[in-house]
Amino acid sequence: MTSEFIQPLNTIGPMGEDGKTDQDDDNPARKDYREGRKLFTDGNYTQAALAFHNALMGFEEQGDRVGVANASDRLGDTCLARGEYAMAIANYQRAASICEEQDDSFSLLAVNRKMAAAYRKLGDREKALELLYDMLEHYRLTQNPEGAVATLVLIAETFVEQGEMLKAADAYRSVSSIHSRFKHERLAREFAERASALEQGR
Repeated sequence: MTSEFIQPLNTIGPMGEDGKTDQDDDNPARKDYREGRKLFTDGNYTQAALAFHNALMGFEEQGDRVGVANASDRLGDTCLARGEYAMAIANYQRAASICEEQDDSFSLLAVNRKMAAAYRKLGDREKALELLYDMLEHYRLTQNPEGAVATLVLIAETFVEQGEMLKAADAYRSVSSIHSRFKHERLAREFAERASALEQGR
């Protein structure tokens, strides 16, 4: 996933000299998908949702699981942008289940991060934290400090939204500790100061 897609559809098949894919260029589902991406980039979320929905139907008919996952993921993004958080979650869950089927942990992390954001918007912070802690465990097991730091920051922000300042401070102290281990003194100090401010009620 390029942070957003399970497998970017424009990388499937041979590339032409102009950088475009030759294979399945007349595939209507892929055309709808590409159109949806353009509309989404332009901020036309209503039309983008329609294009991604059409792409999803097409990929389902073709039995293209990667296409279904991509279209579901992008439909989730469109719903999130429109403030339709429950629908965003439903689409992300579908994409996530295909990521699990395909044993694609990288894509699953990207989808879960967006799903956690949707749960936070809905006010269901427990669900958001559940996903974030799963992500954190993955980063711990794969020894990925950058991913761990980004996830701990999201965990801290979620605790702040819940009014649990001491738990948020703990998360920021963990971030500070990771930065300190890698000799990032300025960042270690900044996150330690954030933790102190929360503990002191500032």
